[in-house]
Amino acid sequence: MLTFNQYRKVTSLEEAYELNQKKANKIIGGMLWMKMGARNIGTAIDLSGLGLDKIEEKEDEFSIGCMTSLRDLELHPGLDAYTGGAMRESLRHIVGVQFRNVATVGGSIFGRFGFSDVLTMFLALDSYVELYKGGIVSMDQFAAMERDNDILVRVIVKKTPLSVAYLSHRNTKTDFPVIACAVAQTEQGVKAVIGARPYKACIVWDNDDILKEGISLESAKAFGEYVADHVKTGSNMRGSKEYRSHLIKVLVRRGCQVLGGEQNAN
Repeated sequence: MLTFNQYRKVTSLEEAYELNQKKANKIIGGMLWMKMGARNIGTAIDLSGLGLDKIEEKEDEFSIGCMTSLRDLELHPGLDAYTGGAMRESLRHIVGVQFRNVATVGGSIFGRFGFSDVLTMFLALDSYVELYKGGIVSMDQFAAMERDNDILVRVIVKKTPLSVAYLSHRNTKTDFPVIACAVAQTEQGVKAVIGARPYKACIVWDNDDILKEGISLESAKAFGEYVADHVKTGSNMRGSKEYRSHLIKVLVRRGCQVLGGEQNAN
């Protein structure tokens, strides 16, 4: 059971930061993962009064407030168009609409959960986090950082040219993914992001230029094999490490085929 001794709806990020320096205090977002644990929180810090629940689209970037719901992220037309539907695809399987109406971007990213579709998707983009004290940090750098008591203010997605596909495999429709996979073709090359392995999502670049001459069925299969060889997997109740490694080959290959123009790769 989750309990907290005090509740504070803060009026500034500085107030929230000062409160959050005490180990017993916690920032609350949608509280959907937090409430599943049995713990006692000193002060629950609520950021909902700071106007950080909006997505602002600019000429060169998207600015996504930490209190933005996953449902708003899913339905945003600009992000949907920019990612070719991949953003929506990465979110639509997460439990249900009621859940996504409450769960927040900040909570999903700051948690750096191994099962996170959200982190997997953002790592495929040219994305950054803005920390209150730490400033702007690239998403891959942030994912590798240890948790601290800073505050994630917003997520920034640069509108750099790219094509991206998102795929996942689940044992049941609304369960956590057995494997989550995003494949992106960028100006720097092709990368695959693998989440739910069951560890935190990681990035594998096509450093061997397997896809340099274009995407074909053969090169897509070869890149899938390459990614599987470079990603550590593990076993849990949802699948074995061998099964996950097999799924990586399949999903990366399919993702590459989608980038190559196939709409229904299987």
